[in-house]
Amino acid sequence: MSGYFIAGTDTGIGKTRVTAGLITTFRNRGLDAVGMKPVACGLINDNGHFFSEDVDIICRSSGQDPALPEVNPYSFREPISPNIAARINRKSIDLSEIGRYFSLIAAKGKFPFIEGAGGWYTPISEDQTMADIARLMKLPVILVVGLRLGCLNQALLSARAICADGLPLAGWIGNRIDEDFAEPEANIETLTMRLGSAPLAVLPYSHSLRSALPALGEAADQLLAGSVHRPQEAPNPLT
Repeated sequence: MSGYFIAGTDTGIGKTRVTAGLITTFRNRGLDAVGMKPVACGLINDNGHFFSEDVDIICRSSGQDPALPEVNPYSFREPISPNIAARINRKSIDLSEIGRYFSLIAAKGKFPFIEGAGGWYTPISEDQTMADIARLMKLPVILVVGLRLGCLNQALLSARAICADGLPLAGWIGNRIDEDFAEPEANIETLTMRLGSAPLAVLPYSHSLRSALPALGEAADQLLAGSVHRPQEAPNPLT
């Protein structure tokens, strides 16, 4: 089994759009792609029924049942950091439990896309972060960069942390989340030079999943063809 861990430079930068879009494009290419969001915070209240919009979007792309614990083992109503949400709800996020559910996906021979919550080092407990979940799964990482002011620093720090934690950085995807962002092409050029790799895709400014599919389809073709030049293989990519 292969698959990818979808990390982000921050919260609210389009990880779910990328995750669902890649699931869709991989399924269109004949792979049994599925999704998993180990931790979700900020549930929507639908007449007393609380659900994660992120998980719902992922499951609509994959055909999975959002009620299955292997899709979303931990969810919290509060739109706050997972470690704080867990403490408020007197729960603990257990890495071994997440690993067990991930193993169920692996046993079914699926191609998983695992969406993180927040950024790479978002805390999930007193001493663990989202990076510990990614290391547990040992999947290549795709970094979603929210294209807005400050994205250069956030992307470079995130890429450095991913590589320092021993995981392969399979590539990065730029997502235009600020319609008024000045000099977006210059920022993409800077990241291409600093990371040692052109983006797998640059998504248009939109909340629509459909609008992202053409670019993500090209990204899927690159990943499946194994033609991606991985950033950490470039000489001194982050210096």
